[in-house]
Amino acid sequence: MSTVRIQPYEVKPAAFLLYDERWPRVASILIEAIENRDPLLRAEHVGSTSVPECGGKGVIDLVVTYTNGDLAVAKAALAKLGFQPQHGRDPFPESRPMREGCLTTLGSIFRVHVHVIERDCEEHRQLVAFRDALRSDPSLRRAYEADKQRILASGVTDSLDYCYAKGEFITSTLSVIAKS
Repeated sequence: MSTVRIQPYEVKPAAFLLYDERWPRVASILIEAIENRDPLLRAEHVGSTSVPECGGKGVIDLVVTYTNGDLAVAKAALAKLGFQPQHGRDPFPESRPMREGCLTTLGSIFRVHVHVIERDCEEHRQLVAFRDALRSDPSLRRAYEADKQRILASGVTDSLDYCYAKGEFITSTLSVIAKS
């Protein structure tokens, strides 16, 4: 595989994109680069781009997990690949960072968010559970897409406001998952 070169993040207004079959391939390229950079890390594809046929913002969301005490190792490995600290208002704290960047591959520029969290913590389990619920339930996926389209139709274009607005759907879904 060629060297992965992460470029500066491109800020764009929130928009709904139809599912792109390249998203899993881009995630695989990134996962391989991250795990090759440091074998202590594990990376997983989460979020809408990890769910076949699910539309969304088109940002490749990854979760990079580390074992207890290795947060600095994870941040250093991502920095060496070119990922940058989250910009903008209300960033995640450095005790639970998010890194961002863009990758040019497969004929396009793909925006990437990397959530850096301790392996098997509650947030990690929730991210995976939400992804898996969307993958296994087409009606839930369609409802999630409809909620995102409703948010955008209401005039929300700021990416952070968009994320906050869809949080209610995610929280509600996770509550149902926890009860089952």
